[in-house]
Amino acid sequence: MPIPYEASGRVEQKSRTRRALVEAARGLLAEGATPRVEDAAIRAAISRTTAYRYFANQRALLLAAQPQIQPDTLLGPDAPVEPRARLDAFMGEFTRYNLQWEPQLRSALRLSLEDPGAERPLLRRGRAIGWIEDALSPLADVDRRALAIAIRSAAGIESLIWLIDVAGQTRPEAAETVRRTASALLEAALAK
Repeated sequence: MPIPYEASGRVEQKSRTRRALVEAARGLLAEGATPRVEDAAIRAAISRTTAYRYFANQRALLLAAQPQIQPDTLLGPDAPVEPRARLDAFMGEFTRYNLQWEPQLRSALRLSLEDPGAERPLLRRGRAIGWIEDALSPLADVDRRALAIAIRSAAGIESLIWLIDVAGQTRPEAAETVRRTASALLEAALAK
């Protein structure tokens, strides 16, 4: 079995080179670009040939450039307990999170749509449903999982992209739309 390129020879130098390429890709993503391997190489001042030793293609680079943030919750320890206030606080944090990581989330969405059978990017693994369930934890007599899925379907990055790119809303308007939608879904669940 052959030894992977990065595991042989000057391992520390190779680790720094890989990090430089990933950081370059993250910088390009933050600027709204969808970087190719050669774009990251140029930004990192690394030869194209060397860059391809680390990342065989754009997909591999973009997967590596996804943020490694996976908190258990987006709510702090002082989050409200009352369900409506708690969901509202969560939606504010969730929308801020989505807008902060928008370029990376758009990239992850694109990757998941291009090849649905391939490894899913870190940002496409469904952890937001758990965050929403956590926000809904004070609720009793409600199917929290079903409600969390409904809220996620109407409040994730896909909804924000549609509201911004298609409906022409500003980011603050889109944030308010998804907040109101989540609130309406909660009210409907409570009314049953």
